[in-house]
Amino acid sequence: MKVPTPLTRRDPDAYKNQFGHVCVIAGSGRMLGAAALTSLAAMRAGAGLVTAAVPASLNAAAHKKISNVVMTLPLKETKAQTVSVDAFAQIRRISDQFDVFVIGPGLSRHPSTQRLVLKITGTLSKPLVSDADALYALAGHAEILHKTDTLKILTPHPAEMARLIKRSRDYVEKNRRQTALEFARKYGCVLLLKGHRTVVASPQGKVYINTTGNAGMATAGSGDVLTGMIAALVGQGLTGFEAAKFGAYWHGKAGDLAAQAKTRASMIASDIIEEIPNALKVIGDR
Repeated sequence: MKVPTPLTRRDPDAYKNQFGHVCVIAGSGRMLGAAALTSLAAMRAGAGLVTAAVPASLNAAAHKKISNVVMTLPLKETKAQTVSVDAFAQIRRISDQFDVFVIGPGLSRHPSTQRLVLKITGTLSKPLVSDADALYALAGHAEILHKTDTLKILTPHPAEMARLIKRSRDYVEKNRRQTALEFARKYGCVLLLKGHRTVVASPQGKVYINTTGNAGMATAGSGDVLTGMIAALVGQGLTGFEAAKFGAYWHGKAGDLAAQAKTRASMIASDIIEEIPNALKVIGDR
């Protein structure tokens, strides 16, 4: 697969803002690591800037956990240390600072947080990559995807996909290509259905079946890494379909290298992040 131009050619006079500012709305009291993995993966995938927007009481911890290359933003929170729907006005007010948003990793299923997901999905005029708990919120409310014309990329695993379309997981697994394509067309979004031979479908009917990756990537946080990588590619100017397509391939290749170094049984999500640069070299040399 050809490496997209933004990843191979950078003008000597280029500056960080030219490569996209990703805002990652993620994390909660029990799952702050998801925000860290998503944010670091976005940086490794070429984003110029990344801001992790987390519950206010977790901001200091996030700042320490994520490293000095990612900025943090404290958001209004619930008593359960999850992002509150009251944070919506704050997010909308500063949304022009960002080129693409991620929402969902480690966010929680708190009712207030779920309402925030729906408000952001239905009103934000920026590209949006939705994963994990954001997909839980969208189940039963998928029509909200039609409320804005901006790019939306959804990255469900089979169980999340089944919930979105109100069918069984077995049905999804037996009809992966059809399921992804029908949803993408119906709701005008890019749909990436995770799993063995990840499927990427566009509203225009394009379909890509990924061939990289391995069973060792079935580990906590692997999906967060993919989400961050896709958002970074959108921020660098790729179309939604191309970002999801190359993101899946690159993520899988990084996972293959991590498996070689750590073994499939022992690899963890951060190992995939470590291999993102090496995977890009391997892809570029083909």
